[in-house]
Amino acid sequence: MRDVATKRAVVIGAGFGGIALAIRLQRAGVHTTLVEKRDKPGGRAYVWKEQGFTFDAGPTVITDPACLTELFDGTGSQLSDYVELMPVDPFYRLCWEDGASFDYNDDQAAMARQIAAFNPADVEGYNRFHQYSEDLYQEGYLKLGAVPFQSFWSMVKAAPELARLESWNSVHAMVARYVQDPHLRQAFSFHTLLVGGDPFKTSSVYALIHALERRGGVWFARGGTGALIGGLVKFFQDLGGDLHLNAPVERIDMQGDRAAGVVLEGGEVVPADMVASNADVVHTYDALLGQSARGRSKAKSLKSKRFSMSLFVLHFGTSKPQPQLAHHTICFGARYRELISEIFAGPTLPEDFSLYLHAPCATDPSMAPEGMSSHYVLSPVPHLGAADIDWAVKGPEYREKIIDYLEERYIPNLRRDLVTTRIWTPQDFKDDLNAHLGSAFSLEPILTQSAWFRPHNRDDVISNLYIVGAGTHPGAGIPGVVGSAKATAGLMLEQAAASSGKRAR
Repeated sequence: MRDVATKRAVVIGAGFGGIALAIRLQRAGVHTTLVEKRDKPGGRAYVWKEQGFTFDAGPTVITDPACLTELFDGTGSQLSDYVELMPVDPFYRLCWEDGASFDYNDDQAAMARQIAAFNPADVEGYNRFHQYSEDLYQEGYLKLGAVPFQSFWSMVKAAPELARLESWNSVHAMVARYVQDPHLRQAFSFHTLLVGGDPFKTSSVYALIHALERRGGVWFARGGTGALIGGLVKFFQDLGGDLHLNAPVERIDMQGDRAAGVVLEGGEVVPADMVASNADVVHTYDALLGQSARGRSKAKSLKSKRFSMSLFVLHFGTSKPQPQLAHHTICFGARYRELISEIFAGPTLPEDFSLYLHAPCATDPSMAPEGMSSHYVLSPVPHLGAADIDWAVKGPEYREKIIDYLEERYIPNLRRDLVTTRIWTPQDFKDDLNAHLGSAFSLEPILTQSAWFRPHNRDDVISNLYIVGAGTHPGAGIPGVVGSAKATAGLMLEQAAASSGKRAR
């Protein structure tokens, strides 16, 4: 690669995608500045500390640690120099209101015994589903997960293999083809919700998540996801990169048809040869590029798309340990298909819910004061465009309803032992993260909004403007946004090398 050391890049937003991109650019010799509007890096992976409790605000399920260790390639450093990843077992405990439960992990014999207890015939069906997931992993993740789809022909080339794997079917439809028991159908299709997708509508390509977890395990960073963010940021700075916190971007500075840097609130200009945005993709075009014809037209187009659901999150600390809880518990409600439909379509907040309960002290007791326990529970809820809810009023009511449910079924004497609580609503996603409609995962990962149909890693009109994160290919989740950073970095470094070569001639 030609010399890129004279090039400057600015990355907007210090979420996982922005940090991973900044590392790749800085590692390659592009002087990179990372600007973040909040007082701490992390984006959705923000962290709060209250009364000795550590509360991770965002993703706590770390899969495919190789996508993180790869960021250190060729530097003489490694991920373990900056943070410790701890294995989580079981990966998830799945619980239903009829009393059934399932500990999902990578123990094939234990999995087979549990599956047989639900339906003996489903053991062989699960084995076939697992092989199908492996095929998807090879084609959809290893081959295409970090490849930018910049042209329609790149999509056409991938089409035959995706057609062979019946990617037009939904994840749930393919799971149902292999297993019959309704509990198991839920157990092997819920993963799409972790990346913002309806399992009854999300492309079956996302069933690759099952193989991803079985191959790489599920992990947790000692000290929380915030500690992982902190380690990656320190590595970026050790490479010579610059991080600006409390630095909200007012607009992307355009000179003609090219981005010349960013203008911060207050007027400071950060010049750059290339600009990448890890901000919400609608916010990027609508607010940061709203002064340009390209920004206005692209924002209008994006607003017509389908967006993922939002989340209601309750963080809480208890004065007692909760040894009965696994690290990750999926608490299925009485309804599945009908509830998910209402979550994505609205028009109101469903009366019932399914929950994800996070109990990190099961793996890392340091997340709470000695003898206590730190938690969060999240409930998928409609985004602000699907349900007109005043969360300032509804939020506290919903919190009480969830606490009652957890106390009845999962955490005895929860109210008595509560030390502190904090809630996070779709309105907070919109206000604090600039998330369009308060969506928690950006565009919904349906087939017609995936790969080439998703916003591209490089803008089609502004040749030195790039997108990274959940709103571009391949999508949400830590492996997804870190994969987007790999795809975007490749494009940026190609441009940097090409322009350096022209200059030399």
